[in-house]
Amino acid sequence: MSPVPRARTSLSHRVHLRTRLLAALAALVTVAAGLTVRAVTGGWFGKYAGDALYTVLVYALVVLVWPRVTPVRAAIGALAFSWAVELAQLTPVPAALSEASVVARLVLGSTFGAADLVAYAAGAVLAAYATRSAHTLAGRRSRQRRERASAAP
Repeated sequence: MSPVPRARTSLSHRVHLRTRLLAALAALVTVAAGLTVRAVTGGWFGKYAGDALYTVLVYALVVLVWPRVTPVRAAIGALAFSWAVELAQLTPVPAALSEASVVARLVLGSTFGAADLVAYAAGAVLAAYATRSAHTLAGRRSRQRRERASAAP
């Protein structure tokens, strides 16, 4: 197997690092958004917005761990995790863990709600769409810079 040229490896490393930093920032913004939604809204909107943001957070964490993952695969992984946690609530384990730990309550919840599954799906779609849109915008800006650079004398 031939070695990868150094410049290419360096560029790949920078892209992965940038992706991880953006994913970490997205995770922090998502947590802040979730706390804000919880503090300023109530009722069904606050509940289901929080559920959707939960999946957006899981999506950001998936990208943080696997920066080369495609938006669709990250969304599927985040949705599968969110649904698995929700379906686990059909057993007594998450409720028992939630009584013992605030962190477990935040991550696992305690009671099953079928409507939560829909909110998680909305969060996964939102995250994948936002990522695709950001990539499209970044690609346009990159093309515009290249065109300006090639047109300059």
